[in-house]
Amino acid sequence: MLDRDLGPTPSYPPTYPEPSIGRHTPYMSQPEYRIYQLNKRLQNWTEECDNLWWDSFTAEFFEDDAVLTVACCLEDGPKRYTIGRTLIPRYFRSIFDGGATDLYFNLKHSKESFHGNLVILDCDLCSMVTLHSKPIFTKVCTEGRLYLEFTFDDLMRIKNWHFNIRQNRELLSRSILATHAQDPPMLEQLSNSITRSGLSNFTLNYLRLCVILEPMQELMSRHKTYNLSPRDCLKTCLFQKWQRMVAPPAEPVRPPTAKRRKRKQSGGNVASVGASSTSGGGSKRKSSPATGFSLSTQVPVSILLQTC
Repeated sequence: MLDRDLGPTPSYPPTYPEPSIGRHTPYMSQPEYRIYQLNKRLQNWTEECDNLWWDSFTAEFFEDDAVLTVACCLEDGPKRYTIGRTLIPRYFRSIFDGGATDLYFNLKHSKESFHGNLVILDCDLCSMVTLHSKPIFTKVCTEGRLYLEFTFDDLMRIKNWHFNIRQNRELLSRSILATHAQDPPMLEQLSNSITRSGLSNFTLNYLRLCVILEPMQELMSRHKTYNLSPRDCLKTCLFQKWQRMVAPPAEPVRPPTAKRRKRKQSGGNVASVGASSTSGGGSKRKSSPATGFSLSTQVPVSILLQTC
């Protein structure tokens, strides 16, 4: 009834511009879209997530030989931590174990380039944002340069992650400060930072431990595979490294030389060659007695005259 009174239902324009109508939607490059997917996956984190969840997360976004590097400046000087693929899941988990309840990355004015079979994303204005609920709600913004290398394939996983931290800020709500305005001890506690260079103490301790664990990956994998004692694993690894050091360098493989083919002679040529060889042999046999005749076998001239 209402439709009949008001006429046909008007068609409203869509809330977003379609590809064929109006302006095109802003283009989001594939590397940026992968970071968007990474942020979306991190939002699904809960306290019930175990190691399998983090292994699945890392396998989705990182290559099997991926390397992650975090550089920052602490009170005792600049630090640089580099970990391999096996330790990357625990790194992201340490951020949440250190008190964070949310984690995402904001990219501004990122640059994209291609190098061989790699897609490089270089963002000089990257911000890693973490939300902490303990001891009080705090928003930590860690700013720096993020350099990523993606494989140029269908999966487009990260092969190299390098985050160079420049500065960080910890933001508190004004209402919290107003509530504890008359409590000097609480204000003193609120003035203390809960992170160091944007990273919690739990994450920094894990990165320091990774510096020790990274060289021991070979020993731990050998112990897990062959069930050897730590001493035997160390002896085996040292012996294999010693063999590689004293072994002579492998000679470069030379391509085999191609054998030259002999040209086959025709029948006429073979016959002429055979005839010439036989004639040559006969002439040699006929001339051999003459050449072998010596002066000592000749009859003296005086004897010939007497017979006459």
